[in-house]
This record gives sequence, structure tokens and C-alpha cells, in this order.
Amino acid sequence: MVAFRRDLHQHPELSGEEQRTAEAVVAALAELGIEGRRVGATGVIADLPGPGPVVAIRADTDALPIHEDTGLSFASVNAGVMHACGHDGHSAMLLGAAALLLENPAPTAVRLIFQPAEETGDGAQSMIDAGALDGVCAIFGGHLDRSYPAGTLAISEGAVNASTDEFTLTLKGKGGHGARPHTAKDALLAGAVLVTTLQTVVSREIDPGQPAVITVGSFHAGNRPNVIAGSAVLEGTARAHDHGVREALLAAIERQARAVAAAQGVEVDVDIRRCTPPLRNPADGAALAWQIAEAVGATPVPFDVTNMGGEDFARYLLHVPGCYIRIGGDPGGESHPAHSSRFDFDEAALPHGAAWLAECARRGSQLAR
Repeated sequence: MVAFRRDLHQHPELSGEEQRTAEAVVAALAELGIEGRRVGATGVIADLPGPGPVVAIRADTDALPIHEDTGLSFASVNAGVMHACGHDGHSAMLLGAAALLLENPAPTAVRLIFQPAEETGDGAQSMIDAGALDGVCAIFGGHLDRSYPAGTLAISEGAVNASTDEFTLTLKGKGGHGARPHTAKDALLAGAVLVTTLQTVVSREIDPGQPAVITVGSFHAGNRPNVIAGSAVLEGTARAHDHGVREALLAAIERQARAVAAAQGVEVDVDIRRCTPPLRNPADGAALAWQIAEAVGATPVPFDVTNMGGEDFARYLLHVPGCYIRIGGDPGGESHPAHSSRFDFDEAALPHGAAWLAECARRGSQLAR
């Protein structure tokens, strides 16, 4: 697992470009005597035969557009691309789980899903569209987390990741001279009002007990100090743990955009892009995951963090039960979070993740509905 992880780490590939990665996965499976099949452009699926329903275990394979600055002996050789989120480790764990399942097979069929393009939020859906969940009764996965030491698995029912929707609001006014504002329709001013107004959605429209975020991350308007901007573009993200709150946020963004535009006398185009839904573990899936963690000698703890990051594993759980956990991998020393150019994890986490995934494959059919 360590050798496989380090090979992937040294040769990272961006979402949708995981050609070498897929080839490496297929080759590693073949060494175990398992036939992996390419799915779509860069996904890989392998089936371990058995009676009854299929239990799926999943890992993601893509890297990020980040220049690595870890100084590791196996650091990325691909300039500007890095495994800065642990997907190399996830893939190694799934390969290790496959080896364990060959030694001690599951009583049912098992599907190994090596999924591309998690970072762009569309990899899971592409695998579902390609039939990855056909015949599957339950699915399990996990993510490395430097907040916990190796051997600790953080598990909770309910929301563990937020929805991740994006919006672009394009305001169209009328440009003019900065000395004669009455002859123009200031799109920059309308945008400034809108940025402020959007902040009232979470603070005044959403239950304070419900996690929710609206962030405007980009605001482009104007190019000269004495010219009134005729257009402005705002881009941002909306996130929630609850499906109803998600819908309320998106509706409020559009309502506020149109109301501010009307009040400021400008036009607005609203583009809302639904990305990943909230990831919510069902109670029975979380309970089983906890039992399995204890059975494989790991230390289960509650995942009680209000995590507003997204994860497209959520799409699988819209179709079948299962559980998504956090796998402790704190290497100690100075903290460098995921998506940092200096991110790394404790490779001692690999056998714990592999053992948990393998046992989930053996017991996961208990969730069959």
C-alpha cells in the first residue's frame, strides 16, 4: 500500500485526466489476480464475485492544481499538480482492502470503485451513470483526516459534509462618467449592495441551529477610477447540511439578486449551479460502521465537527445506504491542512482504512433494504 500510494503521489493527475492513475490501478489489481475494468474516461471498477447482493467500497483518485512544497522523496513530478487531499492514500487503502478480501472473502459480492473527479464534484455521478451502483445494496468510503491520529476512525450519523452549490450573478447597468453619476446606472454599487444583502440570508432567514454558509468569493466590476461600471459579476458558493436549508439558500440568493437589481435600477442574470448535495449518513449505516471499527481494532470516535466542505460520495447515498467516515492520519509536527501545498499524512493510517473497508464489504449487506 505504501509503495502504491507513493507512486500515485509522485504522478498526480487532475480531475478527468487520471489516465496513468487508472492504468496503475488496473495493473495493481492484476497483480492480485483481480480484473479491473475501465469505466468512462478514467474510472476503474472491479468485482469480486459472491452470492447475494453487492456491497461497494469506494476510493477517489484525483489530485489538485497545487504546486507541492513538502520536500518528500516521492514528491510530485508533475508541475503544479499535487495529491494535497489524500486521494492517493484512499486508493491505496482500497487496494489493500481488495488484498484482504482475497485472503478472507466476503459472504456476498463486492465491488471496488476507484472514482475520478471528486474534486470537481462530478466524478461520483459519472460512475453512477456508468452503472457503478447496479445491483449494489450498500456503499462505504472514507477520507483521511489530520485532526485524528492513525488508528482513529471518526464516525457519526447525519450530516458530515455540506452541499456545495455555486452561483454567478451578472449585473447589467449603464456606464458613465464618474463626475456625472445621474446619467449612469452603477452596476458596481448594485453589486456592493448585493454582497452585503446576501449576508443577511444566513443571519436572518436560516434557523441558527442549522449550519449554512453563503460566500461571495469573486467580484469583478470597473477598470478606471473615473468611470462608472456598466456591469458587475459576482461569483460565490452556498453550503448547507440540510436539504431543506439548501433549497432555502438557493431560492433566497435568486430573490435577493432580483430585488437588489430592481431597487438599483439595473438588470441581473442569475446562474445557479447545483453541485454536490449534503452528505448525510443514515443511522443504521453509522452504527454498523462503528461496530466494524471496533471489530478491526481501530478506535471509533464521534465526528462532531461542523464540516462545511463538500464530498460527492453524497450522490451514492442518495441511492443506497452506507456510511462515510474520517480516517485518522495525523503525522504530527506542524499542521498543514488538506489542499495545502505541504499536506501529508501518516502512512500508518493505511492498514486501518484498508481493514475497515474490507470488513464493511463483509458485513455491509446487513443494510440491504
